[in-house]
Amino acid sequence: MAERSTAAVDVADNSDDTSLTAQADQSTADGVAKNRERDTDSDEVQESTRTDGAGTTSPPELHSGHKLARRYRLEECVTRLDGFSSWRAVDEKLRRAVGVHILPADHSRARSVLASARSSALLGDPRFVQVLDAVEENDVVYVVHEWLPDATELTTLLASGPLEPYDAYQMVSQVSSAMAAAHREGLAHLRLNPNAVLRASTGQWRIRGLAVNAALRGVSSDTPQRTDTEAIGALLYAALTQRWPYESDAYGLSGLPKDIGLIAPDQVRAGVHRGLSELSMRALANDGATASRHESPCTTPEELVKAIGEMPRIRPPEPAFTTPPEYQRTTYQQGTYGRQGPHPGVTQPITSPPPPLQSRTGKALKWAVSALLIAALGLGSWQLADALMDQGGKNEDPGQTQTNDGNDKSPKKPISKPIAIKGAQDFDPLGNDGSENPDEIDRLYDNVPGTYWETSFYRSADFGRLKSGVGVILDLGKVQDVGNVTVSFKGATSVELRAADSSATQPQSLDGYTQVAQGSGTTVALKPDKSLKSRYLLVWLTKLPLTEEGNYRGRVVDIKVTS
Repeated sequence: MAERSTAAVDVADNSDDTSLTAQADQSTADGVAKNRERDTDSDEVQESTRTDGAGTTSPPELHSGHKLARRYRLEECVTRLDGFSSWRAVDEKLRRAVGVHILPADHSRARSVLASARSSALLGDPRFVQVLDAVEENDVVYVVHEWLPDATELTTLLASGPLEPYDAYQMVSQVSSAMAAAHREGLAHLRLNPNAVLRASTGQWRIRGLAVNAALRGVSSDTPQRTDTEAIGALLYAALTQRWPYESDAYGLSGLPKDIGLIAPDQVRAGVHRGLSELSMRALANDGATASRHESPCTTPEELVKAIGEMPRIRPPEPAFTTPPEYQRTTYQQGTYGRQGPHPGVTQPITSPPPPLQSRTGKALKWAVSALLIAALGLGSWQLADALMDQGGKNEDPGQTQTNDGNDKSPKKPISKPIAIKGAQDFDPLGNDGSENPDEIDRLYDNVPGTYWETSFYRSADFGRLKSGVGVILDLGKVQDVGNVTVSFKGATSVELRAADSSATQPQSLDGYTQVAQGSGTTVALKPDKSLKSRYLLVWLTKLPLTEEGNYRGRVVDIKVTS
């Protein structure tokens, strides 16, 4: 009986549809590469020690057209080394392209590959390429994973030059936050290199091979977080300089000159963003290397995420608008469609049109229009004068008198005053860990232009259908009269204003806050329908906007509270 687990994880280092197969060796008729592919041991310089040697078991004898589980038809072998092979295949049941890693069931690393695939599948993070199946069947072990034909490897992107600062910033931000989430679940990559990082057509960066690629090659580390952090630093270094930060050449990139050590990216290439240069050095600081400007090194992806959050945010470049070419009329628009064109060298006489309205009919038409205009002006003036006279007569009505009684007893509308926010706290009672970017929460009321607190990103506007919302709790210091709460967003966002009762205790559950107002937009004024006294207010986001990165996340720029 075959063991089967439906789940989600990685692609092999070399299983991309475009850049990898183009550089792979010429395949034989059955789709098996004659030699090893280009990225087999080229990144040994940054790997930790292998726990075992290359598998001695012969790889299964497979060929194009072979089917696994009567479902996955093998199409092309993209990698064959160390006793395993990786294929591009077709899932005939769902009619989609997939990737497959295959190795014999008695291979020394077969157990660890299955365990790694099933463990990383449980993460379910869309920033990682997903595993679809992990199976032991008929003396073979195979892992089926997503195939991303529209994604491009970082290796391919760097072949044409270094990345722009904004693209490099997005890459290191998304990769760091994804690896931080993986390490919180006890998962490491250990083979994070330019072949394992992909940019989708939407602009989102994705990572393939989480845990699985290292298991396939028998790679382990005593300090997995430090290993992955240094790998992220190397990726950023390569993105900024188009150079590999070690002496050896790798991934189509030239290494650093020998005997000069690790130098900052802004010393390798002119025009490198200073903040990103320092960030890469902080991630690479190891084995005697020191971070730029004596900043403390980042030894975990979590520390790297925090360091990125402390940097000034890099904005996308302004789109360049070019002047459109001068409009040229076509032959059809000139009224000569279907007519014989002039012979070359023959000058065609140009007949000038007659002056407009110079005929007898034209003159009569001009006089008629003039008379109508004069009549309309006269009628309009008469009606305006009549209306002004009527209004003056009403104002002189003796029955209408005004008095200014100094002892007026009518109630006066209270003057609205700003209420200071004494503190704020992220509120995610429906999430896995109960928090949502708590380190950025003070940006809600810091009065600094350009800063904002943002949520995690999701795959749809309704939080990927994982929860109904997320928000922030505002502490006003004491129970006060609340008249209006104005929230500014980056992108149109749906939001509710909820309030705790007038007690001084902060509720810890969503049920402890009552909805008092709601709205949607980029600047939303939330005004309660009834008088409100409260100390704790909950700004609860219910629908998120689409970002320029192709995902959905809420971004709160500022919150103002008035009485």
